[in-house]
Amino acid sequence: MKPLNLFPLYLQPKFYKALATKFSKETYLYWYELMLLLRRFEEKTGQLYGMQKIRGFCHLYIGQEAIAAGCMTATSPDDKFITAYRNHALAIAKGVTPKASMAELYGKATGCSKGKGGSMHLFGVDVGFFGGHGIVGAQIGTGAGLAFAEKYKGTQNVVLCFFGDGAARQGMLHETFNMAMLWDLPVVFICENNHYAMGTSVSRTSKTLDIYKLADAYEMPSDSVDGMSPEDVHNAVLRSVNRAREKGGPTLLEIKTYRYKGHSMSDPQKYRTKEELEEYKEKDPIEHVLKVLKTEFNVSDEDIEVISDRVKAEVDESVKFAEESPWPSDDELLKDVYVQEDYPFIVD
Repeated sequence: MKPLNLFPLYLQPKFYKALATKFSKETYLYWYELMLLLRRFEEKTGQLYGMQKIRGFCHLYIGQEAIAAGCMTATSPDDKFITAYRNHALAIAKGVTPKASMAELYGKATGCSKGKGGSMHLFGVDVGFFGGHGIVGAQIGTGAGLAFAEKYKGTQNVVLCFFGDGAARQGMLHETFNMAMLWDLPVVFICENNHYAMGTSVSRTSKTLDIYKLADAYEMPSDSVDGMSPEDVHNAVLRSVNRAREKGGPTLLEIKTYRYKGHSMSDPQKYRTKEELEEYKEKDPIEHVLKVLKTEFNVSDEDIEVISDRVKAEVDESVKFAEESPWPSDDELLKDVYVQEDYPFIVD
């Protein structure tokens, strides 16, 4: 399943121009299938990590899928995404195939980063996905740089720059906000606030609990968004994207969401209660969209099962592809490190 290409041209994101109070059946079907694919991919990733098929750091997106879904319907395929290390779902939503993503998690040569990036560094320049960055907050400056490039080239493209609530404490954010506003860059800064920076709550790291208010110091438009609702995400991102296309400069969106799994696979999650987790699971965006499809559009259980089977098949195919793919060859070791390929490298 390729979420964008399966849908008719009029449903592809670049044709969404106006804010919506009611969404079509096709839009909900798109959201449901995309979010289900992201959920099942991440569940399989967690399972494979436990089997030591995937190693190193690994951060799952389970629970946050509505952000990816709403952002996709509010943007154009030519817009750029850049994010932190919790990046599998956004990469796949933007167009990096599940096969290339899973192969990268395995460290295989057919991975989207040639097997050299792993879980934290998925990349897909051809579809406008610029990472996957392991250094907390570093992508915020790079996102502004991508936006500067779009403005310099005179395009109508916008950059969506994602970061977590922990990265909102980085100096990079404040320096970048100042510059982005000074230059009216076409960038939407999206703080995916899942309430915990690793295991530390926002309230323990900041006097300002409403992260979107950080934009006030720079006279940057900002808003707080329900990240468990693809409808709210879509409209908030679309307002911001439209502003950027109309030369209105940057926006900060604090999209409040929740991750159902730990910060990483090694997180014992002792900093939160089971009751808190269950409270957020009651707001699950996939279940919400499924309910809308059944109650408002009379989508049958058989139709839902077809979607589920298609998603399962694609995830299974991605695992098979990764398992059968070759490891990177030894001569790949120093490629993509230096611009000058024959740069002298001394090994003792």
